[in-house]
Amino acid sequence: MSNVVDDHEFQNEESNCESSMDADKVAATDLDDDGRPRRTGTVWTASAHIITTVIGSGVLSLAWGVAQLGWAAGVFTILVFACITFYTSSLLADCYRSPQPLSGSRNYTYMQTVNSYLGGAMSFACGSVQYANLTGMIIGYTITASLSMVAIRKSNCHYKRGREAECRYSGNPYIIGLGVFEIFLSQIPNFHKLAWLSAIAALMSFGYASIGTGLTIAKLISGQGKRTSLKGSEVGANLSAAQKTWSMFRAFGDIAFAFTYSQILIEIQDTLKSSPPENKVMKKANLIGVLTTTTFYVMCGCFGYAAFGSNAPENMLTGFGFDEPFWLIDLANVFIVVHLAGAYQVNAQPVFSAFESWASTRWHKSKFVKYEYPISIGKINLRISLLRLTWRSAFVATVTMVAMALPFFNEIIALLGAIGYWPMTVYFPVEMCIAQKQIKRRTFRWVGLQVLNLACLLLAVAAACGSIQGLNEAFHTYKPFKSKE
Repeated sequence: MSNVVDDHEFQNEESNCESSMDADKVAATDLDDDGRPRRTGTVWTASAHIITTVIGSGVLSLAWGVAQLGWAAGVFTILVFACITFYTSSLLADCYRSPQPLSGSRNYTYMQTVNSYLGGAMSFACGSVQYANLTGMIIGYTITASLSMVAIRKSNCHYKRGREAECRYSGNPYIIGLGVFEIFLSQIPNFHKLAWLSAIAALMSFGYASIGTGLTIAKLISGQGKRTSLKGSEVGANLSAAQKTWSMFRAFGDIAFAFTYSQILIEIQDTLKSSPPENKVMKKANLIGVLTTTTFYVMCGCFGYAAFGSNAPENMLTGFGFDEPFWLIDLANVFIVVHLAGAYQVNAQPVFSAFESWASTRWHKSKFVKYEYPISIGKINLRISLLRLTWRSAFVATVTMVAMALPFFNEIIALLGAIGYWPMTVYFPVEMCIAQKQIKRRTFRWVGLQVLNLACLLLAVAAACGSIQGLNEAFHTYKPFKSKE
């Protein structure tokens, strides 16, 4: 525990060192109250970061989730988790400054926030879950993006050679290509420079979600919709009661984790201007982000279920096969690739920053670690750090290798999500709220918060069980370095 506290002291010292270095480069009027360069983020940039993180390609699996639960439980589950996410995210936004939301000192990361309110041991637990979850999501994004690129190539192959043609392609070349591209993007210094990338990625997520929804509506209008029910997929010859239970657990988990972005909320909030107060702006961004994503989730989930019925595919776009307009499905897959390329960086920045902060405190006199080399390319001026270049490139290369070695990693992601959802989205925000507001035990609000804690814990355990069952099947199906496609 003392080591954890010491690490945070080192991080704070390094932050102060960075602040003094930055202060030499900018005028005093361009500094915030903590001595760092003035933050320029707004409610719209924060909303873009949230939407980029939350609306992943998993939105296309919500039709499958609703199909497992049925109309009643499916729609209710989406709305309930939207409310839970907004509430706990608002609690977390109030913890950006400590000990008071408006006048306290800043916490630059989720881990530092937990340390301020709950102590070093909890901070270490938080960091372990947070960075494992973020790294897992990055690997999942890499695999999913490659599958979309393969889908485009298969679609064009079938269009030219016919539906019966043997069009099978490995996703590994596309994983490598994406990795090379991400090495360049990873040189973006920090979260503060990602607003433009998040804006593009958010637009892409709107694009493919809208295309998927539009195609399902067209299918319904043409009278090709399938049979649905209030209870979802029914137990019968093709579905045992056990399989139905596992599917429901996975569906609950998929919907809950589809709303998760708490692991980078503090980092997003640290990009906001000081006035108006960051917690108030972040709450508005939370509302915009959650309302936007919930709207798309309900549309994709409900229209997709109505179109495909109990046989809704895990990726809604694959349900349309290679029918016309094939180019529109290709366009949706292009949007997915671009979105995931941006989401990769949004999730990677906290991981990059954590290691670089540690390296700066460990080797604070090293030019390799501290010095940045100015480079000019035409009118573009860049500053290259050798640490950033080598460490981030090595991280991307490792992620790329793991993505190729484990083509079933999406099942592992589901397990990581199940493990990470409860502590990151519910437990830590609730416990920090209790500590900050000094809520007494056994009071009405304390009981309510603990009931929410317990309910989400039970859900996470159930989802983890469903993920383990899916992972067990995956180990018997896939082989290392062999693409699903």
